[in-house]
Amino acid sequence: MADKNRPLRLGMHTYTLHFFGFGESWGFGKDYYFDQVMSLYELMDKAEEWGLDGLQITKVDLLATGSDTPFAAENLRKVGQAAREHGLFLEFNSSFHAGSDSRVNCTVKEALQIGHELGAELVKFSLDILRPRELYGSWMHPQVMSQMVDRYNEFQAAIPLIEELGMQVAIENHTDTFSQEILWIVDKLNHPLIGTCVDTMNCLYITENPYDTMERMLPKAYCCHFSDDIVVTDPLGVHIIGAPHGQGSMDCPKMVAQIREKSPMDKIIFENEIAFKSVDEPIEEARAREMAACEESIRYLREELKLGLRGR
Repeated sequence: MADKNRPLRLGMHTYTLHFFGFGESWGFGKDYYFDQVMSLYELMDKAEEWGLDGLQITKVDLLATGSDTPFAAENLRKVGQAAREHGLFLEFNSSFHAGSDSRVNCTVKEALQIGHELGAELVKFSLDILRPRELYGSWMHPQVMSQMVDRYNEFQAAIPLIEELGMQVAIENHTDTFSQEILWIVDKLNHPLIGTCVDTMNCLYITENPYDTMERMLPKAYCCHFSDDIVVTDPLGVHIIGAPHGQGSMDCPKMVAQIREKSPMDKIIFENEIAFKSVDEPIEEARAREMAACEESIRYLREELKLGLRGR
């Protein structure tokens, strides 16, 4: 884990293109869906063209496969085969109770079965914890921990299936959990197939330092959501706004060095969180900006940070 120069595969979380209807919607606080204007197979074509090594997909993306039964084993195997033909690995991303897109919700066992039929390398879970209003110093709050115990029980009950499938599981510090809480559940489950998913920006939403979050979580990480948002202050307040990698408030080279030195991972999943410029921005303009940001992130990550194996 101390090799500072070891190669890392580069994948993309599909919600990087959420204006195109991929991944999941976010930020609305209720179900709100963008039209799907590209199929998952077309996205695989793009991913291969861009030089990516893999995709992290959701149930929403499976709706863009042209199948009347998108979650049936036959369709999932077809998606997995298409990914292999494109030279792409797959990971499966799921939630318990997503706040803005219930289409991504799964039970633990459902997510594991979908991941298995896809031939996914890993299944990633958000825990979707309801926190008290006061964030400061609230890790391990009783209101939080009662929910964490429920999540622990669900994962514990699924361990026989995890072992049967040989599926890696990564539990994410989503915008509702401190790193200490994620480490608590991973440590309590105490299983070699269960680790963390480190999100480099989610910690800001609960007032946690990104560097400290990574230092804590990386040694047990099987997955990383790598983004570079920009912190902006203007007359409307303080905002965390998605940006292309290399143009945000994070030190991307330092973060990649941390990942190489501190984690056992052999890949990074990048994501962008491009937001509307205004509430009345036309969706076509938002999609154009989102696609441009995606392609600039890939250029920066591949050419400047030397991530990714395809074509090397």
